[in-house]
Amino acid sequence: MKNINVYGSGCKNCTTVANMLINSAEQLNIEVNIEKITDLQAIMEAGVVTTPAISIDGVMVHSGSVPTTELIEKLLS
Repeated sequence: MKNINVYGSGCKNCTTVANMLINSAEQLNIEVNIEKITDLQAIMEAGVVTTPAISIDGVMVHSGSVPTTELIEKLLS
């Protein structure tokens, strides 16, 4: 199982990223645990400068935009 954090204020882009991750994980048959981090202090402590941001298993893998479906599938594989 992959532990995924989506960092952001809870805006539309952050919600979109979380939904894209869920859909891609289902299509790839990968178990994921997705947590949405909206607390500003926690976002800053994670080193996020621009949101939405994604970390997988504790490693920051993307930030600053809504990634493409292809990139999400690559990150999950």
